Amino acid sequence: MITKIIIDRIQSPTFDGVSFGQVGQYEKLVGRALGELDPESALNTVIADIALAPRNARGKVEYEVDVYILKPIALTRGNNVLLCDVTNRGNKMTYLPLNFPFRAPPEFLPNNDPTSAEDAGDGFLMRQGYTIVWTGWDATAPAGNDRMTVTVPLALADGQRLVGPSLEEVMAENARHVPPGVDVLTWPLTYPAATLDQSQATLTERQYRSDPPTVIPPSEWQYLDASTLGLRPQGEKPFARGKIYQFVYPATDPKVTGIGFAAVRDVVSFLRRANADEQGTPNPLAGALRWSLATGLSQSGRFQRPFLHLGFNQDEDHRPVFDGMMPYINGSGGGFFNYRFAQPNQTAFQRWSHVYPEQFFPFAYTTLTDPLTGKTDSVLARCEASGTRPKIMEVNDSNSYWFKSASLAITTPDGTKDLPDPANVRFYLLSSIPHGVASGRGLCQQLQNPISPGPALRALLMALTEWVVSGKEPPASRVPRLQDGTLVPPLPQSTVGFPEIPGVSYTGVVSVRELYDYGPEFDQGIISHWPPVPTGRAYPTLVPKVTADGIDLPGVQLPGIAVPIGTYTGWNLLRTAPKDECSAMGSFIPFAVTREQRLTTGDPRPSLEERYGTHSRYVAAVEAAAERLVAARLLLPEDASRYVEAARNRDLGLPR
Repeated sequence: MITKIIIDRIQSPTFDGVSFGQVGQYEKLVGRALGELDPESALNTVIADIALAPRNARGKVEYEVDVYILKPIALTRGNNVLLCDVTNRGNKMTYLPLNFPFRAPPEFLPNNDPTSAEDAGDGFLMRQGYTIVWTGWDATAPAGNDRMTVTVPLALADGQRLVGPSLEEVMAENARHVPPGVDVLTWPLTYPAATLDQSQATLTERQYRSDPPTVIPPSEWQYLDASTLGLRPQGEKPFARGKIYQFVYPATDPKVTGIGFAAVRDVVSFLRRANADEQGTPNPLAGALRWSLATGLSQSGRFQRPFLHLGFNQDEDHRPVFDGMMPYINGSGGGFFNYRFAQPNQTAFQRWSHVYPEQFFPFAYTTLTDPLTGKTDSVLARCEASGTRPKIMEVNDSNSYWFKSASLAITTPDGTKDLPDPANVRFYLLSSIPHGVASGRGLCQQLQNPISPGPALRALLMALTEWVVSGKEPPASRVPRLQDGTLVPPLPQSTVGFPEIPGVSYTGVVSVRELYDYGPEFDQGIISHWPPVPTGRAYPTLVPKVTADGIDLPGVQLPGIAVPIGTYTGWNLLRTAPKDECSAMGSFIPFAVTREQRLTTGDPRPSLEERYGTHSRYVAAVEAAAERLVAARLLLPEDASRYVEAARNRDLGLPR
């Protein structure tokens, strides 16, 4: 429960005083919430190690969490909906593509303190009248840059520091960890080493997951301090791009990270329902809200599946926390969130961080029996038992099918049968959209896919709001299915239908969701086997079938995908390890302008000239595609106009 709300900063009005239609001006409230949890309550015992957290004089476990609110100054003009934009590593991530529909990370960085008129983008969320709430939950998110943090206690054994194994994976191609001009890369450890005795730690390297690891001798690495690893301290060779490093060491001071789920539950429940001065602390939103929604992108989308599965959508008064949820690019999994020595910042692809616990049964919102473990469960089992099941619109990009096992959310665990949609759940594939939006090649073999998911997310959020508030049915699910042949294995290439394009490699690499043995106490959130022991069993990964151009056939095709100027994919390959994926990035492979150019290179894909003939016909095709999506409630009219205007201004080298 929340015991106190402290507002440290108020800006009224914010956004330079801009007024957003009938809703009017907005104000900003920035502060902290103090909370405490009953560690004996069944609602909280699912938190790993909460029994080992220190307690206050009332026998409760305390935490403190950042809170950030954007609200209409005149709350009565709002839409009575609390929109909790779950933070991603402390960042306000989903706000970006919702208010700036053609911007998305990582090419465009999140703005963690939106203040100016420019920071409001086109004001979409404000024009609708949402009260937008951000709060911390990731106890490992670093402070600074206005990130949202949460302070949780350490787990202790009889008052003494706990020690246990921890694993850090280092991939030097992740550019954010390679400072310019530095020959020897240092790597921050999530948890401090319990000892600096190098003989108790192991560092290995390999190029591909299938390669046997090579142990790097202690003479070639060192602890720079208890929280920093340095490789080859004499500087002969730095961490090498194209290599995967695993560092297993004895760590100490594990945080009770699962409290982050309770913090979101408690803050949203308090702001939504508490009276003006309940529990001795004022609620700045008292009486103004009737419904609550959650959005999230990538890590914050993955947060929502375990939030539901662990039962956190029931508050301490046994009421639902969220009426609706729209997780984006969560695949079929959760994350390394609720464990001893958890690392919520990690995300598992085939190459990156593959062995961290992220996607494991149950994957689906339907009750099923897992053929690999024998368990019977559903993501919504606890919600259904408590009557707190929300309406869910699960949105995934193409990359999530290739590297986040999204197909497991819509098929049986063995991948042999489609699942019918539960009554309260809809699924959407954003066709040929990447996890990370960017231009140029970066570390990838091909140009990166620049198409933003923002316009689709805006339309789907509107549909979710209508579903929750008025009961209006949302658009039907649009995902690949086994029954119509649009959900297929990634190999052979002919099954997917990807064309043979000169200069483009197709390896069929996907993230295979392997079943690992993490040790006998894994179900209690304790990992004793690092690296985990392979069991030789795995769940199938299925991907969308593509057109002759290599574009996803099923799903929601935004106008830039439906009327393409090249092949767009949710995957790309890494230059330094060319059999593996270029992490979260997709590909853009331009079409030739003329038929002559296409024939010269042997490209099987029709040229722009052959497809559209003239620029005006191209614009007409974009307009028609946009109109179809508007009619299906999958695109807002204002965004349809933007697509058409962009098409008019694009120079394709075609006659007008």
